[in-house]
Amino acid sequence: MNRLKDKVAVITGGNSGIGKGIAKRFLEEGAKVVIFGRNAEKLKQTKSELSEDVLAIQGDVVNTEDLYNLFNETSSHFGKIDILVANAGVAKGVHLKDITEDDFDYMVNINYRGLFFTVRYAIEYMNDDASIILMASIAGHIGIKSHSIYSSTKVATTKLAKNFAYDLSDRGIRVNSISPGYIETPIFATRLAADHDFLKTKATKIPLKKIGTPKDIANAALFFASEESSYITGTDLIIDGGLSTTDPTEN
Repeated sequence: MNRLKDKVAVITGGNSGIGKGIAKRFLEEGAKVVIFGRNAEKLKQTKSELSEDVLAIQGDVVNTEDLYNLFNETSSHFGKIDILVANAGVAKGVHLKDITEDDFDYMVNINYRGLFFTVRYAIEYMNDDASIILMASIAGHIGIKSHSIYSSTKVATTKLAKNFAYDLSDRGIRVNSISPGYIETPIFATRLAADHDFLKTKATKIPLKKIGTPKDIANAALFFASEESSYITGTDLIIDGGLSTTDPTEN
């Protein structure tokens, strides 16, 4: 229960869903946790649900000043960072023929640019031999209708993990990515409002016949954050219940 004892962990998008699940798991393993998100009320609520010891910082990954504030406050409060989880992201399904420049900029700015500069500005605040975990997606490995922008940002994420890993290897900083499949989180709220059986239907197409949970992803993040993965860097781990192994012509 102490695999991350006294390690300082920063989690962007840490106020709900996968980020919240990772924060909870890291706390259970003894980490000092910082959560970062845009919604101040959600941050406050998540902090109260997790622990009063959690440092909750409001901000947006597309705003440079907010990122500097995140890392300066973390440094002042806990010291240097041992674990960075770049989890903040958005998803929006738009068919190619309907995509606007605003749609493109919205997802690319958060999912790609925001993630890129989260890592860029964090590294001077990080300890050597630290761990960076980037949140990608199964969408970067399979074709999904009306998700060309989102999917391409997640392909970029897995590529960044490899390049960042090489760039930071001289400091012993490991960089890996996780590609979740369908995970039961608030990101599906809009879709579920229109189709209550959306996730149940998706589960029938998954070899393990179930939707994943934030804890499934948190356990993988814990592995990458801990010494158990000390010889792993530049790797993407797919956690999708076997979805990416299926033949799409059979669905």
